[in-house]
Amino acid sequence: MSDLRWKPNVTVAAVIERDGRFLLVEEHTSHGLKLNTPAGHLDPGESPAEGCAREALEETAHHFVPTALVGVYMARFQRPPVASAERRDSEEDITYLRFAFAGTLGDFVQGRALDEGIVRTLWMTPDEIRASVDRHRSPLLLQCIEDYLGGARHPLSLIHTDASVYGPPLR
Repeated sequence: MSDLRWKPNVTVAAVIERDGRFLLVEEHTSHGLKLNTPAGHLDPGESPAEGCAREALEETAHHFVPTALVGVYMARFQRPPVASAERRDSEEDITYLRFAFAGTLGDFVQGRALDEGIVRTLWMTPDEIRASVDRHRSPLLLQCIEDYLGGARHPLSLIHTDASVYGPPLR
């Protein structure tokens, strides 16, 4: 048994709807161009809602204010090791814990560059999203959209961020 402790990767995602369409990003991945909600890893010193607002801005150049928790999701990503003449990768086995938020889309920041790897933003209908499952970066993308469409909205107060998160790093 390993002495290492298992730790899921915590991510945050923005479910942004306007006039029946959802704001997605198209991004370069090791598996080609994929679609996702604006999402990314939670950074040290921020609450999940703050991380979601930051990721939405970085990936769409729009301000975003989370107003409700859509849900908390887990998914496991596994990929066998890749062996080639140039490199040998280890097996990937990553579990993601995603906090998805609904909220208010704010102003677009003219001239702001999108995060590295983001090709563009696009607005898609639920049917277009359902029809493009093979292009989804995560199996959680569609589940978050379906839950949102089903009315899932939970108060932000369900997530408590202790003041210690904002304190100085431990030494």
